[in-house]
Amino acid sequence: MAETRPGLSKPRRTGGDGNPEVFCADEQVAVEVDLGRWQTLALDVLEAEGVRGAAELTVVFVDEGTMQQLNAQYMGNNYATDVLAFPLDAVEATRTPGPGALTKGPDKNEFDIADLPLLLGDVVICPTVAVKQAPLHAGNEDDEMALLLVHGILHVLGNDHDTPDTAVAMQALERKHLELFHWHATAPTNFRHVPEVQQ
Repeated sequence: MAETRPGLSKPRRTGGDGNPEVFCADEQVAVEVDLGRWQTLALDVLEAEGVRGAAELTVVFVDEGTMQQLNAQYMGNNYATDVLAFPLDAVEATRTPGPGALTKGPDKNEFDIADLPLLLGDVVICPTVAVKQAPLHAGNEDDEMALLLVHGILHVLGNDHDTPDTAVAMQALERKHLELFHWHATAPTNFRHVPEVQQ
C-alpha cells in the first residue's frame, strides 16, 4: 500500500469560494479505467472527510514503468507500487500568486490567498499492479481499485499507517468510505484487506 512522505501534518481542508474538484487522467492502456466512476468516489470521500470550498485533487492512472520511476524518485524503491500519494500540505507557505498580484496601485484590490483553490495533492495509481495483487489483497479488481483510491486520498489528507494505532485507524476509515460510497453496504466477505474494527 502507498507510502507517503514522512512528517506531513494534516493540511487545512477549506478552500476559497467554490466546490471541491477532482481531475482524473488515464495515462496507461493496459487496463480499462472508468474515470467518471473514480472521480465520483473521490469527491464523495473528500466531502465525507470535511473538504469544503474550492479544493483540487488530481488522480492519475499510470503504467508500471512510470510508477516504478516515481517510486524510485520519491520513495527510493525501485519497483512499480500500487499507489503513491503526494500531499501538498504547506499551501500558504508555498503557493505564490506572482509579482503582479502583489503590486499596489489605486485600483488594485488586496490579494487574499484564501480566495485561491486549496491544492490537496495528487494520487497516482498503477492499474496493472492493482490487477495483479487484487486476488490476495482486496479480493477482486474493482474493490482493489476503489481501495487504492481511498487509501491514496486519505494519505493526501494527512492520514498515515506508520504505527499499529494509526494503521488500525486508517483501515477503519478506508472500510467506512468503501462501505458508504463503493459498495453502499457492508463489506463483502471476500474483501480481505481491511479487517472489521472491533469497538
